[in-house]
Amino acid sequence: MVAAPVGFQCRECVAEGAAATQPTSGPIPGRVAAISRPYVTYVLVGVCVIAFLLSLSAGIESAVGGYGMRPVYIAVDGQWYRLLTSVFMHWSILHIGFNMLVLIMLGPTLETVLGHFRFTVLYILAGLGGAVASYCFSPLATASVGASGAIFGLMGALIVAGRRLRVDVTQVVVLLAINLAIGFIPGGSVDWRAHVGGLVVGALVSAIFVLAPRSHPALVQTIGCLAVVAVLAGLVAWRTADIRAQFTAPDQTPVVATAETSGTLVSDRINARSHGTS
Repeated sequence: MVAAPVGFQCRECVAEGAAATQPTSGPIPGRVAAISRPYVTYVLVGVCVIAFLLSLSAGIESAVGGYGMRPVYIAVDGQWYRLLTSVFMHWSILHIGFNMLVLIMLGPTLETVLGHFRFTVLYILAGLGGAVASYCFSPLATASVGASGAIFGLMGALIVAGRRLRVDVTQVVVLLAINLAIGFIPGGSVDWRAHVGGLVVGALVSAIFVLAPRSHPALVQTIGCLAVVAVLAGLVAWRTADIRAQFTAPDQTPVVATAETSGTLVSDRINARSHGTS
């Protein structure tokens, strides 16, 4: 069984429906090959689980200190890899458990609709969208990890694709609304910035895929995704310049406070002004 926007469908039904899709009338312009197994979803789950086990063996805080999303380290030390590695790391068993549960629920349906490659692009861009949003709008000492941004991106993507396919996505909308609201609970410890960033990018990338014209769809989809990457890169450049200015301007003092703890954040026990990791 695979998760559908409402309830579940057998894999054979999904495969048969995708196989019957014609190039001129399919839900995703340019994609006509049916898939029988959501391999990418399983691989993503496996990567996150392996990353979590490695973090446990090395010590969660040490691993997050070395590979989590840290604005100061990214801007001052040029550790850009953190924007991507942070997407595959988690702070606790509950944290990774919930994210992987939702990924398993939503991933197969989207992978069946989009295809392996487009689903991979969607997941990575949504995850980066969440990391970039957190980087741009979080306090300097934020330590952020988690696939939540990508997961919210999948929710947004499924809503957009569901509307294109004219299916009921009410359950997904409710799930999205509840989880989005949790991030704004006063005193909570959830990185709502990453959630919103992932949601916006995921919905946008899904729209690029499903609304592309029938003529030259691959070209339009490629240009659209590259435009999203360019916007994210521009935001990173802006935030990087802003942070570096705080460390170089003689009349400014960087505001580096102890980081909060959240579903995508961990407590900050690392001097945010030091170089490297503890």
